[in-house]
Amino acid sequence: MPLWIPLTIAAAFLQNMRSTLQKQLTGDLSAIAATYVRFAFGLPIALAYFWGLHAIAGYDIPTPNRTFLLYCVIGGFAQILATALLVALFAYRNFAVGTTYSKTETVQAALFGIIVLGDHPSSGAVAAILVSLAGVVAISMAKSHLTFANFVRSFAERPTLMGLGSGAGFGISAVAYRAASLSLGRPDFLMPAAFTLVVVLVIQTVAMTAWLAWREPSQLVGTARAWKVSSLVGIAGSLASMGWFTAMTIENAAYVRALGQIELVFTFVSSHFLFREKTERLEFFGIALVICGILLLLFTR
Repeated sequence: MPLWIPLTIAAAFLQNMRSTLQKQLTGDLSAIAATYVRFAFGLPIALAYFWGLHAIAGYDIPTPNRTFLLYCVIGGFAQILATALLVALFAYRNFAVGTTYSKTETVQAALFGIIVLGDHPSSGAVAAILVSLAGVVAISMAKSHLTFANFVRSFAERPTLMGLGSGAGFGISAVAYRAASLSLGRPDFLMPAAFTLVVVLVIQTVAMTAWLAWREPSQLVGTARAWKVSSLVGIAGSLASMGWFTAMTIENAAYVRALGQIELVFTFVSSHFLFREKTERLEFFGIALVICGILLLLFTR
């Protein structure tokens, strides 16, 4: 089994864990501050991992170049913008439409990958991505009780455009991170991925610290007060990012993000079997499509 597959599955599981922990912060912190925690408290973990690869495993520290730094900046700010748009969607009555359209991330990542890196997915992989996308949309519609007619009619509305923008931001960041790692021209993949992660987290932490200090200084203090949960969010988030960045250094970013939708399966299993939450037929159908899409991707990529 190619290494990027278990790395992606582990990253998706850890991301699901990070999201669960992050929800505990939303009662005390603003959405932006809760997002900031994943970067600021994850940076020390990423630095420790990077130092371990250099000092213990013996990997040389890469020499950054302009292309690398440019992709790190693009990816870092694209991810922040995508998250901000997703958070802003909740202020709209029909936010469910926008969040559903944000799930087009994998398709947009495939398009950006073709344009930026020439990563042309196979016809089977394209079909797999589209099947998974249909499943994700079905799950989103079921959870929000959104009808197909409302979904189609809302295409020109602001929440839809914000959702598509959010999906584009996440797609751009995934491709930019892969491009940054590859631009280092290293034969290995662990150190380029770790170095890219550290540089991106530094950029994001500095930018968001400055923003919070300017606009929400009390929230910046609040993140420190909630250091216990914040630290757990940082650990889970950083470990997930290690998996994502390494997998995307090895393989097409669109493939990684498509397989990463297995996170929805983890969420479904925990909510249905552990918390005994009611599941609608459309959700079952959506999960089945996601699983079919993932299996199709693995066998036809």
